Amino acid sequence: MIYFDNAATTLKKPDGVAQAVSDAIMNLGNAGRGAYDASLHSMRMAYETRELLNELFNGEGPEQIAFMSNATEALNTAINGMIQPGDHVVTTVMEHNSVLRPLYLKEQTGVALTVLPLDENGLISSEAFEEAIRPDTEAVVCTHASNVTGTALNLYRIGEACKRHGLHFIVDASQSAGILPIDMQAMNIDALCFTGHKGLFGPQGTGGICLRKGTTIRPLKVGGSGIHSFDKEQPQFMPELLEAGTINAHGIAGLNASLKYLKKEGLEKLYTKEALLTKTFYEGVRRIEGVRVYGNFDQEKRAPVVSLNIWDEDAGKVSEILWEDYGIATRAGAHCAPLMHEALGTTEQGVVRFSFSSFNTIEEIKQGIEAIRELASE
Repeated sequence: MIYFDNAATTLKKPDGVAQAVSDAIMNLGNAGRGAYDASLHSMRMAYETRELLNELFNGEGPEQIAFMSNATEALNTAINGMIQPGDHVVTTVMEHNSVLRPLYLKEQTGVALTVLPLDENGLISSEAFEEAIRPDTEAVVCTHASNVTGTALNLYRIGEACKRHGLHFIVDASQSAGILPIDMQAMNIDALCFTGHKGLFGPQGTGGICLRKGTTIRPLKVGGSGIHSFDKEQPQFMPELLEAGTINAHGIAGLNASLKYLKKEGLEKLYTKEALLTKTFYEGVRRIEGVRVYGNFDQEKRAPVVSLNIWDEDAGKVSEILWEDYGIATRAGAHCAPLMHEALGTTEQGVVRFSFSSFNTIEEIKQGIEAIRELASE
């Protein structure tokens, strides 16, 4: 199999990730729930993982990171916990439903929503965000990079505008964590929502939220915390404020191993390879007659994603043929990003998404290009 669906989940993991999960299942207890070795080892491993994430994202301390099951839970927590009726929120057409659906629910409670469109270059400028700010604006919620096209937003400039206007800045890093540089402090991010099973190379069921100190947020769920058991309310300090119940220590152990791999290899080294794979594929398919590629490829930094269509053929059918005849795994359809497809004019056809990781090879890229060339000629 040639696996080109890394934007959905990375199938190939670094050596040691699976072993770390296996060892954790056999040896780790419930973190923060006991004074015996199995529990203490679990708590120490989780704290070390918070430290690795805090270093990767340049957060404000490991205690500001709460583990969750994925970016969806993190985004629901941030949006529901930081936005309230009467607020105005700015977002974009690039968003995944993990952002849009929570915001649509908030609209029903009296939250006003402005959705920024793509410009003629398929981008959204930081000036567009600032122009959308109103006196009642409370937050900007946006993705770092589109899961459909890979196009990235300039978080430095958006974050600067948010800081200047006193707005919450909530970022969906699903397609960028572990791939693109993220600096929470330089980007003025209040809540960074991430998943572990994509660019971070961790297991599914891992992820979380990195919160700026002093940020006021209401927990999405409450319950056991291992401490303050006689209090009627959830502890009001991080990470316990947002971590009700037992954490996924087994999955976090795998994330711990993958983060150590990322630290050892270095993001720049891995991104250099991913960018080369992406550029090679893009240059190989963009001039094939009948092929239409979506997104802006002039950016210096973008997610390693190339989405395309062949003539007027249904994207699902193309993806099915790629798998059955060529052994190439891709993702077709709407990718849970309906507004982006409306902007691209692909609501009916969908797109075929090729997404790469540093574990892919140039030879695989060449086979993918040749498959597209053959399909387009037919």
